[in-house]
Amino acid sequence: MNNDNKEKLGRISEVRKNSFAVYFEEQEIIARLKGSFYAETADRLPVVGDYVRFIHNPMGDSVIQSVCPRTSLLQRPDQAKTGVMQYMVANVDYCFIVTSLNDDYNYNRIARYASVALQGGAVPVAVLTKADLCTNVGRFVTEVETISEKIRVHAVSALLGIGMEELKEYFAPGRTVCLMGSSGAGKSTLINAVAGREIMGTGAIRETDSKGRHTTTHRQLIRLGNGAFVIDTPGMREIGMAGTEDGIEDTFADIIELENRCRFRNCRHETEPGCAVKAAIASGELSRKRYMLYRSLGQENTNNYAKKKEISRSIKMYKKGR
Repeated sequence: MNNDNKEKLGRISEVRKNSFAVYFEEQEIIARLKGSFYAETADRLPVVGDYVRFIHNPMGDSVIQSVCPRTSLLQRPDQAKTGVMQYMVANVDYCFIVTSLNDDYNYNRIARYASVALQGGAVPVAVLTKADLCTNVGRFVTEVETISEKIRVHAVSALLGIGMEELKEYFAPGRTVCLMGSSGAGKSTLINAVAGREIMGTGAIRETDSKGRHTTTHRQLIRLGNGAFVIDTPGMREIGMAGTEDGIEDTFADIIELENRCRFRNCRHETEPGCAVKAAIASGELSRKRYMLYRSLGQENTNNYAKKKEISRSIKMYKKGR
């Protein structure tokens, strides 16, 4: 084997229709999958952020040979395909949950993102943008901090530079930060502020509903000048739950601890005596709103996961019968 045919190590920067962009030696090259990949399950196909081994072809498309072991993988149910998971990004250290302090702010949505990040192996960081337009920033920061002991919270204004210094620790060389949130939340503006130059296009917000136009249409990995990586994602107003039991338990660890203190192991927290959850709600230690969110996400996760398993069984039975 000559030197040109030796496997190289690169990183997926963009997933295209029939090919992949791979970041390699400070440039992007186009690559396709070797044939055996098409027998793999969806979770083994490359996603943005994956490190891959490939055969470099400077005269045409390179060929991806394998996906390296992942340190994290963020996923969600595919809204267009019931019971099917969408594998979004891999090898993320921090998941920035970007929410602007206007009508975009939604406590429940931040909790959903936090659960997905924790399930996938990333640290959730709530970045509350446009702090200069909010008159009560402290209240929002305190509220988001109650979502989970593991979530970090920062209120910033990229326009005025408020709070941006706090974010520098996340962008150390070699680290990867994924940005998620609604369109118009300020993800692109945030990236440009961190990078110190305009590397992402920004869109204006509609004054009527505080919603933004989509400025990012696909997931994209960007290398910053200091060697840190940023993954920008299309705006998502909602994110579903499926296969995120561990992430939900991490997010609501305080409720899990209360459940473990109930008199009965199978306590439903309704009419049973000695229920620690009911007692905590009654005393004000636990808000009913937070508890109902926990139950709602848990039920959604169970229902979606059951659909996924049912479809997987159907596919296996179909393949057996062929």
